[in-house]
Amino acid sequence: MSQTNVLEQYGPRESMDYDVVIVGGGPAGLSAAIRLKQRAAEQGVELGVCVLEKGSEIGAHILSGAVMDPRALDELIPDWKAQGAPLDVAVTEDRFLFLSESGARSVPNWALPDNFRNHGNYVISLANLTRWLGQHAEALGVEIFAGFPAAEVLYHDDGSVKGVATGNMGVGRNGEPTENFQLGMELHAKYTLFCEGARGHLGRQLSERFRLRDGADPQVYGIGIKELWEIDPARHEPGLVIHTAGWPLDRDTYGGSFLYHLDDNQVMVGFVVGLGYSNPYLSPFEEFQRYKTHPAIRTFLEGGKRVSYGARAITAGGLMSLPKLVFPGGALVGDDAGFLNASRIKGSHAAIKTGMLAADAAFDAVQAGRRSDELAAYPASFKASWLHDELYRARNFKQWMSKGLYLGTLMVGIEQKVLGGNAPWTLHHRHWDHETLKPASQCTPIAYPKPDGKLTFDRLSSVFISNTNHEENQPAHLTLKDARIPVDINLRTYAGPEARFCPAGVYEFVKNDAQEDCLQINAQNCVHCKTCDIKDPTQNIVWVTPEGGGGPNYPNM
Repeated sequence: MSQTNVLEQYGPRESMDYDVVIVGGGPAGLSAAIRLKQRAAEQGVELGVCVLEKGSEIGAHILSGAVMDPRALDELIPDWKAQGAPLDVAVTEDRFLFLSESGARSVPNWALPDNFRNHGNYVISLANLTRWLGQHAEALGVEIFAGFPAAEVLYHDDGSVKGVATGNMGVGRNGEPTENFQLGMELHAKYTLFCEGARGHLGRQLSERFRLRDGADPQVYGIGIKELWEIDPARHEPGLVIHTAGWPLDRDTYGGSFLYHLDDNQVMVGFVVGLGYSNPYLSPFEEFQRYKTHPAIRTFLEGGKRVSYGARAITAGGLMSLPKLVFPGGALVGDDAGFLNASRIKGSHAAIKTGMLAADAAFDAVQAGRRSDELAAYPASFKASWLHDELYRARNFKQWMSKGLYLGTLMVGIEQKVLGGNAPWTLHHRHWDHETLKPASQCTPIAYPKPDGKLTFDRLSSVFISNTNHEENQPAHLTLKDARIPVDINLRTYAGPEARFCPAGVYEFVKNDAQEDCLQINAQNCVHCKTCDIKDPTQNIVWVTPEGGGGPNYPNM
């Protein structure tokens, strides 16, 4: 049943009015909400602010490395340490390794560019920091609705954004309402801030409707895959930060790893693969598993226990790929716009900072009696900020590294160490990630070893410890524009890459009763990483919001 028919049968949706509605309860959205309430308290005015979060709770869907630069948090909540923010493990040592299959060469600390220096930063669980920010926001009077994904953008008659509507609940697999059906709710606002993270579902729609990407470079992405381990106390070094480049990826494939030592004998180990890779046989998940077998890495993990698993796409285009940030009635904030600094593998500080900048613009507009216009002060304040300076200095990083490990390393070293990021040239991204796959006939298959169940694992056991769950009787949230394309094009031309680029075993090519190839979508497994929406070479897969509360539930990730 279409949305129009549902509304005709069940009547108009109930609505609630706010000054500002925020879509996404991550660091960007919560920082914007906190800043709005701070400004309202300073001015002694009332301001209605709500946050919609698709996860079952704040922090459930938050996944990041993470080493955090506290600069933006210092500005948002200066006394965060006294208030108990979960930034407890200061970085004590940086190591950067170039890996070959069996060896490792360490880069001397004096040779490390500033983007790989983490003095003053903290090894954290971003999920836990987000939970803390959520508590802080609620204490200020922010209304947070977890388990209610924003599924639809609402518009005024003049085309400006009016707010959002949450998804209907209790819709069956066949698209028809069940006995548990509940109509979604409309949330109207003077301004709506979209803070959905990388490849936001609504952010993508807004970019197309308002042509926000006109004049910007294509956005490029990586997939980050991460595990949390408890390791032997004798091998644990709280605050140790290790990054690597090289093996198991070939020198022409962008990517690298991280291994961060938390407290309580825990380490975060992860792998990032740029989604601009060309070989359809490559599996980012399997590359990550191989990486853990390297002597320099397995020495930390052997004898330990894997606790949790997750995956998430990250934006990597940087300054050159930023879209127009504002449109009538709203703005894109944080990684929904693409503010992550790929050279530092850091985005949480940028999310917090842009959340504050967007909040200031929205607050001033509301107090001036405006509504549903463009918040021009937001992009203007970004261009005048330290974050713009930081991203400008790193503007060529991904472009150089996409030219190969050796040339990229040389040129990044020159730009960062010799020129301080102020190179007299600017490089541009020329291709979207879905355009870069070569036909399978031009590529060599990759033979990945079987998992041993101790150090390396399969997808399904990994998804299990991500605590992923979706209501089974609901329409699949991984939709196909044309059901014939996966077999007719993706399988025949590219050897079915969706079965490899998905880190959760969602996509499988199987035989039907007539022994014909068909694509089976195991939507229950989806960890909401958005990789399929990005990398599908035909752009036939479209990720839409599932029923509220579905997806992973990341503890301490």
